Amino acid sequence: MSTNPPRTFSVAPMMDWTDRHCRAFHRVLSARALLYTEMVTANAVIFGDRDRLLGYSPQEHPIALQLGGSDPEALAKAAAICADWGYDEINLNVGCPSDRVQGGNFGACLMRDPALVASCVAAMKAEVALPVTVKCRLGVDEQDPEEALDALADSVLAAGADGLIVHARKAWLQGLSPKENRDIPPLDYDRVYRLKARLPGAPISLNGGLTTLETAQAQLAHVDGVMLGRAAYQQPELLLRVDSLFFGEADGHADAFAAVEAFEPYIAAHLAAGGRLHDITRHMLGLFPGRPGARAYRRHLAIEGVKPEAGLDVLRIAVNEVRRAEERRSLVA
Repeated sequence: MSTNPPRTFSVAPMMDWTDRHCRAFHRVLSARALLYTEMVTANAVIFGDRDRLLGYSPQEHPIALQLGGSDPEALAKAAAICADWGYDEINLNVGCPSDRVQGGNFGACLMRDPALVASCVAAMKAEVALPVTVKCRLGVDEQDPEEALDALADSVLAAGADGLIVHARKAWLQGLSPKENRDIPPLDYDRVYRLKARLPGAPISLNGGLTTLETAQAQLAHVDGVMLGRAAYQQPELLLRVDSLFFGEADGHADAFAAVEAFEPYIAAHLAAGGRLHDITRHMLGLFPGRPGARAYRRHLAIEGVKPEAGLDVLRIAVNEVRRAEERRSLVA
């Protein structure tokens, strides 16, 4: 377990996407990216099925667990449980705009109550030795992003937060759906740059709208770290270059073919334990974008990979669709 996970590059927590199988796959693609769980509520950690909610594979390190909640006592108890499970970081969600979090008065709603967020951070810091970070928005609804972000940042940092990850958009809790909140509010990277300039000693990471590694890398002139979400999930081959571009280390695999082969033992173990192939391959559909055979690859996994009896041979056949298509193209060329 790392006591100070690198935040130079991370993959965002995404509900229904960044489960343990997704993270294991991303770890094969990058040895250094900091990976995040889906958001788990504090009460779910305390009272729920911990094996299902918190279980992960040792190779996923460094890994951060994102908590949702607004009760300092419950968050502290949940953070202690997560620390016992060996996570490298606890992250508090102050950015999700879904109806569920609004009903529970957490997520982006908390942008309106910096003092409460600070109390949550302080309570968790008192219970765990792990880094505790906060992921937030620029503000919500009619808030002024200049005032709202400064107030939130100053409060949580004074409470001991070890870093702030800013999704560089406001969240509109009234009038926009969670999906629309990911795209419609305009990005304002400059606001995050100003925050970092005002707080040069505070670890500040930027999230939102980053679609290429080169665009993300350019942000490091202004902030300490970058977080990719949908781009990393929908085009996972991006992660193959993260270790060299962001950490100056050798990339682990030459290409996606080699990465899939390296991932096969994990898949085989999951199948042997009674799991289904689709549990894993649903996170691999974005491989081989724009390449010959990519459509056939996706189609084969979509049709055959969902069958209860589907095994590794289904994945291998799908991957071979791309290999053969590329071979045919090279012969023609």
